[in-house]
Amino acid sequence: DFKNSARSVLINRRDHLEIFDHAFDLFWQARDKEELESLDLGMFLRKLEQPPQQIQTISPAESATGDEPQSDDSELDRTFTYSNVELLRQKDFTKLNELELAQLKQLMLKTKWNLAERRTRRTERASRGDYVDLRRTFRQNLRHGGEPLHLLRRNRRYKKRPFVVICDISGSMERYSRVLLQFIYAITSELDRVEAFVFSTRLTRITRQLKRRDVDVALDEAATVIHDWAGGTRIGESIKSFNYDWARRVLGQGAIVMLISDGWDRGDVSLLGREMDRLHRSCHQLIWLNPLLGAANYEPLVRGIQAALPHIDYFLPVHNLASLEQLAELLESGFAS
Repeated sequence: DFKNSARSVLINRRDHLEIFDHAFDLFWQARDKEELESLDLGMFLRKLEQPPQQIQTISPAESATGDEPQSDDSELDRTFTYSNVELLRQKDFTKLNELELAQLKQLMLKTKWNLAERRTRRTERASRGDYVDLRRTFRQNLRHGGEPLHLLRRNRRYKKRPFVVICDISGSMERYSRVLLQFIYAITSELDRVEAFVFSTRLTRITRQLKRRDVDVALDEAATVIHDWAGGTRIGESIKSFNYDWARRVLGQGAIVMLISDGWDRGDVSLLGREMDRLHRSCHQLIWLNPLLGAANYEPLVRGIQAALPHIDYFLPVHNLASLEQLAELLESGFAS
């Protein structure tokens, strides 16, 4: 076929075969001229000479290892066996049938989401602490003539960080949008201080809609305020809108920001780089979840991803339940505290 013919004509080194295959597939997967122009296929060759990115990336293989949180499977349907759960955890969201999607929703809602606490400047009473409570010590010991016989203590207070989710619902993300919104609902239900936004060509806040007790009702209400579903992608413009309209209101007290997108952007790439830099400087940690990172041969060739990478603290997959469970584990362990 054409691909094999091109390989035989253009490639003369075995170690270039895989590079050619990746570049060929990406070239023909582009849906139009704009997406084609957003690719930087030369990165395949440049990356052989460049040092690795100083960014913490977790691959799907790493996601599948180690101890994973155990779901309470006894509450699921009896036909949903342990082996079914394990298979479902590793299956890409785009390959799930309707029954599996329903089962996934149950498991997702049972996943426990907790953020590691941050240490604040304020203190509180404690039986054992690092600081002497001089006022209480003085009052307590007045009965002994003012002699400080008993030193009362205080410790630093701990508090949860605000959490902000910004999710891409453009056409290129359409296969994942349904599941990812359920995922955002699950986080919103578990954590107290969560702000949720979606974007395609413009930014929409859906925090209030996701506060409903029923997930289906919440998502239906969210759909009523989203007017650019499965449209084009303007990541840079959407992040700029967030930075100017919302950042001061929701990024206080060391917020963690989680951006979910495949990186396809039809807007100004230089604008995306500038706004990601501004967002990164405004929050405590910036996490990018990319469903395409679940592919074993994924390379960050899209120019939007390349513009954003220098400003991202963690670049993680979000293609199956196992990747979500690992994210929950990492957030709770304090990797972003």
